[in-house]
Parts: sequence; C-alpha cells; structure tokens
Amino acid sequence: MSDSRKGRRPLVADKRYAAQPKKARKTKAKPKAKPKPRKTARRKAPTRRRGGIIGLIQRLFAWLLRLIWRVVWRVGAVACLMLGLIVGYYYTTLPDVTELLDGRARGSVTLLDDSGQVFAWRGDQFGGAITADTVSPHLRNAIIATEDKRFYRHFGLSPRGIASAVRINLSEGRGPLSGHGGSTITQQVAKLLCLGVPYDPTVQTEAEYETECRRGTIKRKASEAVYALAMEAKYSKDEILTIYMNRAFLGAGARGFEAASQRYFGKSAANVTPAESAMLAGLLVAPTRFAPTNDLTRSQNRAATIVRLMNEQGYLSDAEARSAQNNPAELSEAAEARAGGYFADWVMSSGPEFFTRKTTEDVIIKTTLDQRIQRAADEAMQWVFENKIRDGSKAQAAIVVMSADGAVRAMVGGRKTKVAGAFNRAVQAKRQTGSAFKPFVYAAALDLGYSPNDTVTDEPLTINIPGSGPWSPRNYTNRFYGKVSLTRALADSLNIPAVKVSEFVGRDLVRQVASDFGLESDLAAGPALALGASESTLIEMTGAYAGILNGGSSVEPYGLVELRLMGEDEPLMGTGGGIGERVVQEPAARQLIYMMEKVVSEGTGARAQFGGRQLAGKTGTTQAARDAWFVGFSADYVAGVWMGYDDNTPLTGVTGAGLPADIWRETMSRVHEGVPLKPLPMMSPSQAGEVRDPSGGQQGGGGGAVGILEGLLRDILGGGTDSGRERQPNVSGSDR
Repeated sequence: MSDSRKGRRPLVADKRYAAQPKKARKTKAKPKAKPKPRKTARRKAPTRRRGGIIGLIQRLFAWLLRLIWRVVWRVGAVACLMLGLIVGYYYTTLPDVTELLDGRARGSVTLLDDSGQVFAWRGDQFGGAITADTVSPHLRNAIIATEDKRFYRHFGLSPRGIASAVRINLSEGRGPLSGHGGSTITQQVAKLLCLGVPYDPTVQTEAEYETECRRGTIKRKASEAVYALAMEAKYSKDEILTIYMNRAFLGAGARGFEAASQRYFGKSAANVTPAESAMLAGLLVAPTRFAPTNDLTRSQNRAATIVRLMNEQGYLSDAEARSAQNNPAELSEAAEARAGGYFADWVMSSGPEFFTRKTTEDVIIKTTLDQRIQRAADEAMQWVFENKIRDGSKAQAAIVVMSADGAVRAMVGGRKTKVAGAFNRAVQAKRQTGSAFKPFVYAAALDLGYSPNDTVTDEPLTINIPGSGPWSPRNYTNRFYGKVSLTRALADSLNIPAVKVSEFVGRDLVRQVASDFGLESDLAAGPALALGASESTLIEMTGAYAGILNGGSSVEPYGLVELRLMGEDEPLMGTGGGIGERVVQEPAARQLIYMMEKVVSEGTGARAQFGGRQLAGKTGTTQAARDAWFVGFSADYVAGVWMGYDDNTPLTGVTGAGLPADIWRETMSRVHEGVPLKPLPMMSPSQAGEVRDPSGGQQGGGGGAVGILEGLLRDILGGGTDSGRERQPNVSGSDR
C-alpha cells in the first residue's frame, strides 16, 4: 500500500513556518475550534416616547409615582423614628408592675355582723394582689379565651382583630370604630392605666376621670396603641395579664378578680372552678349588666358562652365543658344579700364620712347586725304582703328590731327587702306618730308619782287654742266612758284622757320626756301633742320604746361597734350609741311597762300576741289613717313597725291594731324561735289614787254647739290627732 503522503507536495503555506518538533508531529493535530466571536455591548435602541396627550399623561404619572415613593419612604422613616421615640418615652415612665396592681381611686368598707362574719361590702373592694401564676388556670384561660385568644402571640396590637372588628361594625350598620374595638388585653390595660395619668381629686371628680380615660376618639386609640407597644417592651406577657386581672372593674364595687371572687363566691380566685371562672370572665364585657347580684340567670347564660369558647380553644375538654354547663356557678350567701341592704346603708350613712362613704383606706366595720333576726324581719314582711295585702297595692312598710340598749339587730326600709341604696323608710321617712306617742304622756305622769290605777274622766272636752279657737278632741267610737284608770285609757287608746293628762302635767314636761327619750323632731306645741301630732322616724320611735324597756334611760340607736383599718388590730373608733342618761325613774318605767302590757293582753294590740309571752306595746293611727304604727317589746327585743303610702294616701281599713300588728307579730315570733320565755320587767301598781281632772268645769263642755263644732274644729286643727280608740278593722286586714 503506497503512502500517499510521500508523493504530496508541500503546501506553499507550510513553508512559512519552521519545522515542528517530531514529538508534536506524533499525534494527529485536531482541527482548531473556531474562536467565538467576542461579545460587544450592544447599544439599546432608544425607546420611542409616545407622543401626544397619552404620552404626556404617562410621563406625568410615572413622575408622580417616583415622587410619592421618595416622599413615602422618607415620611415612613421619620414616623418610625418618632414612634420609637414616643414608645421609648412611655417605656421610661412605666413603673414596676407591683405599683400598678391596686388602681382604685377610693378604699373599701367590709361590714361584719355581730358574730364577725362578712355580710356586706361597700366602696371599691380590692381582695389583694394576684398574679397570672397564682390564679386558677381556669380563670386565666377564661380571660384569654374571652378577651384576646392571640394574647401570647401578638406584639400588643392585633391587626387581624382590628380588621375583624371594623368588618363587624360596618356589617351592623355602625361606624368602623363604633361598637367592637378589637382591642388586645394590652390595649385594655393601657386604658385601665389611663395612659399613666394618675387620678387627682383636686382637679376632677372620679366620674370625670373615668370618662376621660374611656374616650374612644381616634387620637385616644392611637395613644393607647403606642402605650401598649411600650408595655410589651417593658413587661412580660404574664406581667401585663397580672395588671389586667388586678385592675379590671367587675361590678358590685369589686376591683380585680380576687375581690370579685370573694364577693360573688366567698373564695379566692386561686380556687374558682371552670363555671365560676367563666362567670367572672363574662363580667369583663359589661360588669353591671352581667353582675350575678343584678341578674343571676343572665350572668349564668353569659358564663355558658365563655365555657363554649374555652372548649373550642382547647382549654376545657368536652367532659369538663359539659360539667360546667350543667352545674353553673351560684352566689355566696353574702352576695345574695346584695351588699347588706338597708342596714348596711344606714351604718355607712351614720359613720364618719372619711372612713365610710369617701374613704381612701380599706376599712373593716363590725356591726350589731344579727343575720338570723334580719332574715326573720325580711320573711315577715314578705309573708304579710303576700298573704294579707291585695295585689297591686303601693302601700309600704318598715321594720326595726333592736336590743334594749339601742343595738339595732335588723332593719327593713321597704317592701323590697334585698336592695342597696334605696329610700330607707325606717330612717329617712318622718311620719306622724298618732297614739304611739301616748306612752310618753303617761311616762311624765308616772314620773311625777301618779299610779296606773289613778283615774281620769273621759268626757266631752273643749280647749281654746289662742289663734285657732276652740278644739274638741273625740274618741274613735264617739262615745265617752266616764271615769277610767290610766291603764285602761292607754289600753283602749282613748284620746280625751290622754289630752287631759298631758294638759294636767304640762305639755312642756311631756315634750321634754319625749325629747329625752330620743324623739328629736320638732314636737307639736298645742294640745294635739298628746295625740301624736308630731313627726318622727321609725328608728327614733323604736329607740324611745327601748328606753322604756331598759328602765327609763335614754337610748341612741347604733349599728357600728368597732371601726379599724384592714391589717390592723387596734380599732380607730368604737360604739357610737347605746344607753344614755336617765329620763324617768325606774319605778315609773316599770309601771309604764305594766300599762303597755295591758295594751297587748287586753287592749288594741291584741293581734300582736304570740307564743304565750309577756309582750308590751302601743298601736298608733294618724289622721285619716295616713300612718299606722305598732311599736312594742318583749323582755329581750324591741321592734317597731310603720305602714303607709309614700305619697301620704290614706290607708283603707288599716289601723295600727291591724296590719302593723300582724307584721310585728310575724317578725317577733320568728325572732323568738328558740329564745326561752322571760317575764317583762314590769311593776304592778301598789295603790290607787286619782288624777285631778284638768277640766275643772272650765275646759269641759259638750252637747249643743260644742257637739256640732266638734268635727269642724278637728279639721281646723289639722292632722296628727288620733282618730280615737283603735280597733281591729271590720275587714280581714287587707289594704283595699
């Protein structure tokens, strides 16, 4: 095979280069790859700008976008800087957590009964500091589930919650910021702290301060948001929750969940059940509306909703949720009493203002209240009005029960017994006393040495009153009974003998005796004084009768036994009442008790009898039966009952011997359950005598013109004269 290379002539081009080494020629040379053309930067062809109006608009729009972007990021940077400075400022002003737990503007008053048990609260109650770690986990979870389920995940603000609130508000036809607020717990704490502005009573009232703190303007909302960011930077989540749980208002004067738990359930917030926790958490949305003391059913329904939320968010198992739903929370006994009713109101009004109504301290007051006796009075009032008063009647009644030394054991100021802050007819209503005043007339006579067996003539009587003319009192029966003993005159509530005795011993002396026994109201100046023309309160009348029972010494009714600051053992003040100076001699008081016992055993007060006990008292009915009274006592307790209308409408078919005596009997029979029988400290008369007849033939008169003018003179003299002998009404005792 011939070598083709041998015969090939070299290319002319080969001769240009030197011969290559043999080594290089051993391998066949690979054809060289064509060099890649070097990339050169291609110039972008200039974009043609659209001409005309459209092009102008496009260029203007692009320029505006660039301008806005430059402005926005600069403004945003400045805003972030300012926000950081404001947050930093608030951060520096925030105190330690412990200083923010008690946010009350005023103190609290805890009222104890005579055995030392809490029966009422007043003011802003703070049960003590609690933390997110010390409260019941159920309560902590109920708060989170109700108020802010993303509390532990957000930075103090919840954009999702705000957007949701705005959407709901708009869908319900309100403004975007009206109604649901979408506030986090942190923002609510900012509001509770009023952005760090403390309350100053010298600048504004507490109500004005609260209104300022709760303003819902956009500016205020923005400030709360910034303050919330500062708190998130300063405090931990648990610390923020702790502030919230201690400062939240939860109705009935309770500040914080510890106070609310004590007030409603009588236990610490560390021990509340899921059902109780749900009820407490449900108060946050509307404390007054959902307070269980106002409407327990409504509060339980709200709690059921909270339980469902806790179950949905995994805080309660299905079994726990069913148990809480089937066993709703119930109020403690003290909470059911609705903060102590009329008695607590009276103690608060009678104590020093700076330690009661306007206290800035936490005060504990021990009182004379006997809760067993209070229940007896409440039940008696309800029983009589349910069984003996017609439906729809607007008649009112009041009851006071006290010991012989003036210690008030129970008080009912109206038909609605479990109320607070209501008009208290036992203390605030001044009403004419009628024949209930007559014991003080006879007390004056007995103190002068006269006997219950002394006699006075019951006969027509006319007294000339300067400036008014002749006045002729009359008895209920329009009959005259001749010579009667003082005992019978009081037992049958005869008017003419009472007026004669009063005129004989002197009106000034009668007025002085009544005033010394505690009837502080202005007493009538005319002869109608003897028939109860003067006005008095029920508590004054009951206190005056207590003076008769204790042997003739005056009594100042009292309810406060001891006042001290919480946490201190030494009292700041003690009893503000009790037995005072002697008014009549003890024998006179004992003989008067004998006469008053005959009122119940033989006279107008017969309906007050019960249980075979010795009882004493006096009925009273004023002009046109506008007021009806029964005041009396056993050896152990004194009780007074008033009945009438608030607008002075006359009672129909009611006298002191009727419904008031019924209420008195129902009250005292319950009060004396289990109390041993004890005789009254009375003294029977030892000798007979005769009271000189004050008429002397000069003031007496009757028949003819006197008889015709008798009714006219009674009207001219006005109310306050008793209608005469008081009898049980012909009707069954119902107010018609």
